[in-house]
Amino acid sequence: MISSQPHSNHVSDVAIVGAGPGGLAAALVLAASGASVDIYESQPVVGGRSRRLTLDSDQGHYHFDVGPTFFMMPYVLDEILAAAGSKLSERVELRRLDPMYRLLLGRPGQEPITLDTTQDLRLMEQRLSAIEPHDGPAFLTFISDNRRKLEAMTPLLRSPIRSVLDLCTVDNMRAGTHLRPWQSLYDHLRGYFKHPQIRLALSFQSKYLGMSPFECPELFSILPFIEYEYGIWHPRGGCNAIMNAMREIAQELGVKFHFNSPVDKIEFEGRQAVGVRVNGALHRHKHVVINADAAAAMKRMIPESLRGAWSDQKIDGKKYSCSTFMMYLGLDGEVELPHHTIYASRQYEQNLRDISSNGLLSEDPSMYVCNPSRLDASMAPSGHSALYILVPTPNTQPNVNHVDWNASNSTLRERTLDQLETIFGVGDIRGRIRAEKHITPNDWAGEGIQYGATFNLAHTLGQMLHKRPQHKMRGVESVWFVGGGTHPGSGLPVIFLSSQITARLLCAELGLSCALDTPPTRPSGMLQEWTLPTVNI
Repeated sequence: MISSQPHSNHVSDVAIVGAGPGGLAAALVLAASGASVDIYESQPVVGGRSRRLTLDSDQGHYHFDVGPTFFMMPYVLDEILAAAGSKLSERVELRRLDPMYRLLLGRPGQEPITLDTTQDLRLMEQRLSAIEPHDGPAFLTFISDNRRKLEAMTPLLRSPIRSVLDLCTVDNMRAGTHLRPWQSLYDHLRGYFKHPQIRLALSFQSKYLGMSPFECPELFSILPFIEYEYGIWHPRGGCNAIMNAMREIAQELGVKFHFNSPVDKIEFEGRQAVGVRVNGALHRHKHVVINADAAAAMKRMIPESLRGAWSDQKIDGKKYSCSTFMMYLGLDGEVELPHHTIYASRQYEQNLRDISSNGLLSEDPSMYVCNPSRLDASMAPSGHSALYILVPTPNTQPNVNHVDWNASNSTLRERTLDQLETIFGVGDIRGRIRAEKHITPNDWAGEGIQYGATFNLAHTLGQMLHKRPQHKMRGVESVWFVGGGTHPGSGLPVIFLSSQITARLLCAELGLSCALDTPPTRPSGMLQEWTLPTVNI
């Protein structure tokens, strides 16, 4: 069911603010459990940052995911779809990638080391041993250690953490035996690997959280393990195809979508949320779930007097992730790059300091390039390429950022195009551009993202677990959060976990039996059903 504007006389159990992945996942579970659900979305389409971008040219249409392009741990989403009576493999064509991605590991004064990563662990051992003989066998030890670590952490990742007391369960204390909170991810890897570029190959994943591996807590060593254990997948049509499949299932369950309907604020009677206000009109609901950027949404939608510890001053003073400069290029001709290619700056540590501390643009920035049209013909006209480029940058927080994006946009564009030619090997790129769009940190901030921090609140020790916005907001009644701003954090599979947690809690409050199965105590979940063939590209 779709409407362009909400109906003021309609009252449902739950209003969800935002049709991003977290809101869609929560809607599926709640509707499958018997709740009536309305989703209010400011855009004309679903997805949020996972929406689709289409650029037109005389040659045809180029399609891009606006945000996430890595799809991992599909079994987490399949748990949600199973609750809704569906399966991901019946809705979206998924392909496992091999190589998962190509790494171009910069070195001062030398050519980058090229490393194609694979789930074939013995082959990966050989490739790492060719760089540093000690580090191939160490990789297998690292994988084995993190398999146990993720298994121990699974109950922690799947449970609400409301206070220190929630950490004092047997399962969560077992997870604690695997953690060294005083240690950074990069320092943790020194205990395994001799070669600095190999340490980089297994720590750059902290960028999925918008963080530096020199600052990121070592518990996130599970991120590279998850890639090698469970693979990286491409949904045909991009990650937005998953969002549209979720929308279709939600509509089948009776969820009502209200597009072009930005929520101005949440309406309260005392401390009780009673609905949302859209274009000045009140629409009453028993509960409100916020899927928008948590920090910005609290400031915009909830009176400061009701927010307790989350005052404007506290929100503004939190530490936030980096932002990103995005380029979407429709190119004439095919590009001979794998699906994912990641370049780490020759001065990687300096590049990260420029982003997180100095608030500057590096002369040699790290970059990520997605080339989906090589595998997926639906993304670009025949004989053409749709190239997605992401450059990590400072966010717009005043005490961090020193970049004037009005002046720097063209500078970074030229620097990025130069690197695409000289480092990624994309020849004559300027002469091949047929369509182009940029998104800067200012643009992200304009979309309601606090300081344009695309990976949300930073995942520092002081901002994790119960220190993040709660699934059920404290101090008010009937306000809930899903998404990267709450526990467990950022990234599509983790956002789906947050939606599961919130949906379970909200079902209990509504007196409904949650359609989700009991949370698995091991990470494998429904993985055995994922037997799609590996695709070599």
